[in-house]
Amino acid sequence: MLLILPPLVQPNTFYPSTTHLAAYLNSVGINTSQLDLSITLLDRILTPLTLKNLFSKVQTNKLNRRQRSVLANSDFYTDNVEQVKSFLQGNNTELAPLFASLAYWQNMPRLDNEEELSWNYGSSGTIDRAKHLCSLFIKNICELLEALDPNFQFIRYAERICTYLPSFDILQSELQKPSSPIVSLMLNLLDNRLKIEHPDFVGLSIPFPGNLLMALHIARHIKAHYPNTKIIMGGGYVNTELRQITDTAIFDYIDYLCFDDGELPLRHIIEGKPLIRTITCENNTLVRHNLDNRSTESIYTTNGNIHLTDGLNLDKYFNFTDSTNAMHRLWSDGRWNKMMLAHGCYWHKCAFCDTSLDYIGNYFPHNISRVVDIMEQFITETGCHGFHFIDEAAPPAKLKALADEILRRKLRVSFWTNIRFDRSFTAELCSLLAKAGCIAVSGGIEVASPRMLKLINKGVTIDSVRDSLRHLSNSGIMVHAYLMYGFPTQTIAELYDSLATVRNFFAEGLLQSAYWHRYAMTCHSHSGQHPEQYHTQLIDNTPNSFANNEIAFTEEHQPEWENFTAGLNLATYNFMRQVGFDFPIKKWFK
Repeated sequence: MLLILPPLVQPNTFYPSTTHLAAYLNSVGINTSQLDLSITLLDRILTPLTLKNLFSKVQTNKLNRRQRSVLANSDFYTDNVEQVKSFLQGNNTELAPLFASLAYWQNMPRLDNEEELSWNYGSSGTIDRAKHLCSLFIKNICELLEALDPNFQFIRYAERICTYLPSFDILQSELQKPSSPIVSLMLNLLDNRLKIEHPDFVGLSIPFPGNLLMALHIARHIKAHYPNTKIIMGGGYVNTELRQITDTAIFDYIDYLCFDDGELPLRHIIEGKPLIRTITCENNTLVRHNLDNRSTESIYTTNGNIHLTDGLNLDKYFNFTDSTNAMHRLWSDGRWNKMMLAHGCYWHKCAFCDTSLDYIGNYFPHNISRVVDIMEQFITETGCHGFHFIDEAAPPAKLKALADEILRRKLRVSFWTNIRFDRSFTAELCSLLAKAGCIAVSGGIEVASPRMLKLINKGVTIDSVRDSLRHLSNSGIMVHAYLMYGFPTQTIAELYDSLATVRNFFAEGLLQSAYWHRYAMTCHSHSGQHPEQYHTQLIDNTPNSFANNEIAFTEEHQPEWENFTAGLNLATYNFMRQVGFDFPIKKWFK
């Protein structure tokens, strides 16, 4: 079996789906390899020869001002791309002073000014400043390539058309168009691997909408040129969007749709066992095979030796630091080995969250000794001591056990994760986590007003959140907060109160980073499944034939929330810089 991650995702580290699945399947005797086609494609694009070829195909009459500037200075980009990429891969650090100089990039659009750079990096942040400017260099290249292929975006592909797909028709239309140079390049890279391996099965992992269209290009190519290979599609997008699918058109490209944890569904397909958590198409009719099955196996439950990164070219990954937000940078800057302490969320009661889905609602913790064994295996294979625990909400008791085990084994690691700001995060626990290597946490404050916290069933209070934030920050652990606005029945006054509370948290040094999200009702959440409890009405509850997730709804006296987005972001941006605390809350929205 060959597991493929289609383009495009973040370039700084390997996405965990294929590594975890391949390690498990190999541990049970199924010969499995993996291909990160996302980093493979980006690595090939960012070469002088490929860029020259792609730039020569750009039609100048379709360019905006910034794209014209990049094309006019194409030699600058082709001459520098290898060194810039190598620098972002952690090599040639002696180039940092050169790359940190604005004078070096004088012909490049999308530049910060000297005041902005000095504010963010000061006089001692030469390497960080250089990485930021090199990232803007890469971003300019990618923006020009959008003129060559409108679906191309850095770290995503065709996300704009794949985010909402009520039917398969839009994808069908895209697939009928001539392949763009980007798609053709990707398929050539795919062929290089397929001609070597000739897999019986190909598994396509689709974590995000920005992977879907490329996955279908891959599937169509395999069907045409390797007709004996069976194609399986799964991943986060499939789990979230395609559970109610009735359209059979996607099965012209694939043979199986797998849901939830993929280890056992894949194993059953390959070994010819009764299918579980799988949809097939038989005689033009969709057949659902044991979709409610909750049995699970993974690298956390097996006892055998595992290899996590076989088939991945680790030196191709590169950091990308286009954001100066310290917490946002953790997502894109640095090689993080991704793991989990537990399956699902130990709370799984928030009204806005997709708690009916298995990956959230089906909670069970992993054995911490086994988790740390896998951490040590990751360190051996990658040489990387950084870990991102991708839990929905890392359980405090498991975090304590993790810290104790890390300290007992005398490991030198750094890690960060997502948590709930509940009272379990005492001063003692936070101090222990920091000692073991915890550098940051993120968590949902959501709506920082008492009535709304109770309505969304968050299970915390403003006081308990403040206590948790204080203990984390006092221990030197950076804290990022997810914030939400527009939940049904929320008033403008409550939004102002929420922003005021967030402002106070920043002013007290309890928060270092935050980001606002507009509430979206989904069919997998309690608020979407019981809209009447939140005084809302669904505009149309008829399922789409292809993708189903976000639901359109109405409510009486709903504010025009789009008018508040810019003000929330501007206020929070200033709070993160420790300014604007005396500015009246309402004036951020004038």
